[in-house]
Amino acid sequence: MTYFDLAVFSKTWGMLFLIVLFLSAVSYALWPSNKAKFSDAAQMPLHDEEGENDE
Repeated sequence: MTYFDLAVFSKTWGMLFLIVLFLSAVSYALWPSNKAKFSDAAQMPLHDEEGENDE
């Protein structure tokens, strides 16, 4: 196995690995059962908790 063969192998399988990883992350983010969890997380900075206002 030469350096060229190893480079082609790693580029090809590396690209396929990253595509699968990306599709997994997008699928997780868009899965319907995760909507409530992500909506709650998006609203978290807007919630005012007692005791945090020093004014």
